[in-house]
Amino acid sequence: MKLLAATNRYYVLLSIGLFAVGSGVLYRGVDRAVRHEVEEQLLAQRQELEAWLAGGRPLPVATFGQQYGTSPTPRPVGYSDTLLLDLNEHELVPHRQLTFRVAGGVRRAPAWVTLRKSLVETDDLLAAVLRGMLVLLALLLGGIVALHRYLSRRLWAPFRHTLAALRAYDLQQHQPLALPVPAIEEFAQLNQALNHLSGRLVADYESLREFTANAAHETQTPLAIMQAQLEQLLQVPALADDPAAAPLLAELYGATRRLSRLHQALGLLSRIENGQYADAVPLDLAALVREKTGQLAPLLEARGLTPHLHLAPTPPRRLHPGLADSLLHNLLHNAIRHNVPGGDVTVRLTDKILEVSNSGPVISGDPARFFERFRKHNAASKSPGLGLSIVQQICAYYGFGLSYEFAPAGARHTLRVAFRPVG
Repeated sequence: MKLLAATNRYYVLLSIGLFAVGSGVLYRGVDRAVRHEVEEQLLAQRQELEAWLAGGRPLPVATFGQQYGTSPTPRPVGYSDTLLLDLNEHELVPHRQLTFRVAGGVRRAPAWVTLRKSLVETDDLLAAVLRGMLVLLALLLGGIVALHRYLSRRLWAPFRHTLAALRAYDLQQHQPLALPVPAIEEFAQLNQALNHLSGRLVADYESLREFTANAAHETQTPLAIMQAQLEQLLQVPALADDPAAAPLLAELYGATRRLSRLHQALGLLSRIENGQYADAVPLDLAALVREKTGQLAPLLEARGLTPHLHLAPTPPRRLHPGLADSLLHNLLHNAIRHNVPGGDVTVRLTDKILEVSNSGPVISGDPARFFERFRKHNAASKSPGLGLSIVQQICAYYGFGLSYEFAPAGARHTLRVAFRPVG
């Protein structure tokens, strides 16, 4: 629910509650005022009647039976309400009546006089007041709804603009936000804070990127020298005289090779993030798949895996040759590494998708986390756990979709790259 809608809901509920209470108070107040006026009129008629009788005159004859009546028998005195039949409307009409005792005078018995006054006008007045209040309530609620739409369309426009800018913001563009400063103070403070925050993020990101690039560059040469010297050392004949040194050197050489692969993978990720692969050329992906599969044939054969290629003719796609090679290399290596002996690797290429699937055991965990850096299903694996991260980064670089599926039937893992339409 939107903030403004939630706020208006409370306003509407409060308005209805206050209006109901106010209407009840107003109704009771008008009713009491009108009844008090009727009672004063009845009291004035009583005083007039008593003055008439004090002059020694007899009780007047009732002209309208419902407004005036006498009774020789005792009646409850005071004000009361009653319903009398309206002969014209043929319906019961509410009346306010005043009953009092009058002395009969010389040789006359006392009598109980009842004076009445219709309350129909009072009910009409109250009904008119109630109708007026309902109309006022309708106007009030309509005004709140109209105000809500106005606020949502005009006053909250800067907030929606800020939200859209945040959704579209990409830190890898190396540019801080440049949100405008609207006239509304709260939104202006929000945009200023976001501009400041994005500026700090870009600065920190640039520092980290520069440090990573420098570290990768500075460690590359010593690492290559170390690896070359270890290779030379492993060829020294004297090493055969010391059976304990050879395994240590072999292990050290393997560690430097893993470190070299990690260095290359991190360097590739850093260059992709820095946008250093802007040059693109038309590539025949089907031919590239055949070439990479041929390069990996010894590895496939060593693990007893059978490749299946389903390559449809596709138009050339503009990619950087290095990134296209890395994309296929990591997809195929992932399918080989997580396969089972005697399994298969199937590649399907169309003008819309590239799928690499393999047989393999069930993998637990959230598939969305398979693409995280240094994510390894087997902690003892010699892989640095960056292959799928590189695939994801290349797909994001070119705007391709990337998804993972597992089919329990046949225990097949599928990585699917969805291409953008060729422009």
